[in-house]
Parts: sequence; structure tokens; C-alpha cells
Amino acid sequence: MNEAAAITEPRAGAGPLRKDAASTAPPPVSPEPAGGDELPFPQDDAPVLFLNGIERHYRQGAGVLEILKGAELAVWPGQSVALVAPSGAGKSTLLHIAGLLEYPDAGEVYIERVATSTMSDSQRTRLRRTEIGFVYQFHHLLPEFSAIENVILPQMIRGLSRKEAANRASELLNYLGLKDRLTHRPSQLSGGEQQRVAIARAVANAPRILLADEPTGNLDPRTSERVFGALTQLVRASGLAMICATHNMDIAARMDRRVTLRDGAVVEME
Repeated sequence: MNEAAAITEPRAGAGPLRKDAASTAPPPVSPEPAGGDELPFPQDDAPVLFLNGIERHYRQGAGVLEILKGAELAVWPGQSVALVAPSGAGKSTLLHIAGLLEYPDAGEVYIERVATSTMSDSQRTRLRRTEIGFVYQFHHLLPEFSAIENVILPQMIRGLSRKEAANRASELLNYLGLKDRLTHRPSQLSGGEQQRVAIARAVANAPRILLADEPTGNLDPRTSERVFGALTQLVRASGLAMICATHNMDIAARMDRRVTLRDGAVVEME
């Protein structure tokens, strides 16, 4: 199997990560929006992720801090979106809501045209496990496990055998230039290598959506370039929909779209 096939086959349903989709997918949930309104997209061109009218606020003493006010964002398969905004503008909040880690105060998150607000906690957990990958500024690798074991574990939690998970993990790490580092623990890896392992772990279960929060923010410029190159390579090869929060305008300029947060709303940048 060549490198591209190793990445794209599970996305198309041919690889081992999709053969058990029926048993691991969330129970059926109506794709109809709340209130019966139709999504503002044709069915054959609907985004994989759609944030519709998202509002989020936090109580701060006697007052209320408004973070998101009617934010809307649609992302299609294979599309990379840079989320560029100053600290405190709500980038992480938006990503947490998009990743079903946090509930909005109003609005709806649609994944594959399915409204998620009425899902149970267990349904949301299953959806995160199968359809969403996360990459953070800090790699959060398990220090007592090797690089390949860190990528194997989420697949075994998903239900794969250790052999299947190891084969997939090896393919991903080889694809990301880490074939000679499979048995190294995080403490034996450079910062860039650790982050590439974290990227492999994030896509190990062949998600539809990848959410990255400052994935190169803790790296030097040269290493940042290599990690970002690996990330975009995976997005293009696998058809992922990616939102990447970043302060790096050089990196943002190389993505398909750039958006920012202004007065709690998502605004397209030129």
C-alpha cells in the first residue's frame, strides 16, 4: 500500500477503521434542525460541519461576558479554515463548541447535517470518538507509552484489535516521517516529533473533522513549518474538514479560507 492509500482508504470506507462504523456510530438522530427549518444548503453540497447562530456567554460576577453572538461557520470536506483572532476573542470556545466539548447557550451544531443539541452525553461522546479529531498546542501524549502506542490506544478504545490498530498507527507515523521513532517515548522525541505523533493520534480513527488549537504555537519557526506541512498534507490526502486556530499569519495565508471573530461573530477575511 502506498502512502496516499494508507491515509485515504479508511476515509473512503475501505480500511479497517470504517468496517465497524455501524456498531460504533451514534444511535440515529433526526437530521432536521430544531423547529423543522431546512438547512440553508442543498443536500448534495452540505458542509460536514455547520455552526448555526452560536451564542455563548459566561457570568462574571454580577455581569455577563458575551463571547459568541450568533456565530456561523460552515466547513466542507477537504477544506482548511484558519481561525485568526486575538487572545480572549473566543477561538478556543468556538472550537470546544464545534467539537461537542461544550454546549452553546443558543444555536445549533450540525455534523453531517445532523443536529447535535438533542443528543445524549453518550451520543455526543461516540460522535467525538468517531467523527472529530483534536490537536492542541501541547501534545498531551501519554509519557509512559511509545509513539506508536499513543496512536494505537484511541483505536483500541474505538474497538479495533491491537493488530489492526498497530498497522494503522505504523502507516500514519511512517507517512508523517516518523518510521524510525515508533518505539520512542515522548521524552525521547523532539517537540516537532511529539506534535506529529499527536496529529497521527488525532486522525487515527479516520474522523471527518479536525480541530486544531494553535498546533504550532509552541514550536520554533522551522519546526512549525514542518508540523504544519504534515498537517495540511493529511487534510488534503484524507478529505478532512479542518479548523485551525492560529496567530501565525504565514500559516493562515496557506489555508483555503481565513476567518476571524469580531463582536462575537465569525467574519470572513480577504
